[in-house]
Amino acid sequence: MWDPTTYLRYGDERSRPFHDLVARIPADRPRTIVDLGCGPGQLTATLAERWPASRVRGLDSSPEMIERATALGAGVDFAVADLRDWRPTGDEDVVVSNAALQWVPGHQELLRRWAAELPAGAWLAMQVPGNFAAASHRALRQVADGPAGRAEVAPLLRADPVDDPADYAALLTAAGCAVDAWETTYVHLLPARPAADHPVLAWMEGTALRPVRAALDAAGWSAFRAELGVRLAAAYPVRQGQVYFPFRRVFVVARTGDRAEESP
Repeated sequence: MWDPTTYLRYGDERSRPFHDLVARIPADRPRTIVDLGCGPGQLTATLAERWPASRVRGLDSSPEMIERATALGAGVDFAVADLRDWRPTGDEDVVVSNAALQWVPGHQELLRRWAAELPAGAWLAMQVPGNFAAASHRALRQVADGPAGRAEVAPLLRADPVDDPADYAALLTAAGCAVDAWETTYVHLLPARPAADHPVLAWMEGTALRPVRAALDAAGWSAFRAELGVRLAAAYPVRQGQVYFPFRRVFVVARTGDRAEESP
């Protein structure tokens, strides 16, 4: 189960990649915009602000996230749905997926399908975290492989569930798209507060640790969390009252079909 409050602890830091992604979509007056994996909806609402004449839809598999999104009253059609089941209906001119596809094994096939089924000249934009080789995820896998992880946790963690920008670019170019692909490493400056959890641990609780928490009982989760916190404190020391947390992300903006020669 997703916890919107935990996810939004670092809302400003998590929102920046979304804005950087959407800034590279030069659509003028799209008919329908779909946000696949919209989460708590506050970023989807900015799509309605940018394109006020467009229909904007937000889909997420988490009822908790959609409940929070619907409460915004943002003029967006929010609904519970699995992005793996979504199919274009013919008027979607912009499709966005922000920090969602890393949870979907084989999402490359979804990208191929969407590129083939979207209207000609539609925009398909995605962003996924590319930090699975970072110290935070290495520490997570080390704890999962040890006594605190037990047999329940290790199978939940995939070493690298996303591709590099060049691989996504090749995939979508082969699907007939014009592609703009890049990566960015943000250095988030996370405040470290006395007697509080290490900030990288607090960050991970909103995303990467969610399936771990669901797999363990209360005692197991407490032990796992404590060991991970020690490892994270060693990997990300507090300096000048804050932790410097590099975070790599992978971006792709693709334009489909007949007008794809007009590169982004």
